[in-house]
Amino acid sequence: MEWFIKVVKEHYADFNGRARRKEFWMFILCMYAAIIAIYVVGIILGFIADFLGFIFMGIAGLAMLALIVPFLAVGVRRLHDTGKPTWMIVLNFLPIVNFYFLYLMIIEGDKGPNEFGPDPKAGEH
Repeated sequence: MEWFIKVVKEHYADFNGRARRKEFWMFILCMYAAIIAIYVVGIILGFIADFLGFIFMGIAGLAMLALIVPFLAVGVRRLHDTGKPTWMIVLNFLPIVNFYFLYLMIIEGDKGPNEFGPDPKAGEH
């Protein structure tokens, strides 16, 4: 959860620098867990009263909209960690090609500094 909060509070629209795999994947995990939890509550409340389910579905939609910018920012910083340019974030939105984007999110970042900044794992190598 600390990685999710770090991305949202400190790097909400920060497209500069690098993000390690752990930062990216912990953000993604927490983001999906939060959205799924809101949807589940909405579905359960929808059985009790339709308007409550509708309200929670709206909240889930707003949460997804609010998390688009930090998702793109952490994705771009993750690309920077692998030495790839910012524009490659569009690969995430292209069918079939998005598997290459997934591959880039999984591989280890460049060791040492690259053109986008210092190694975020510098103290661990």
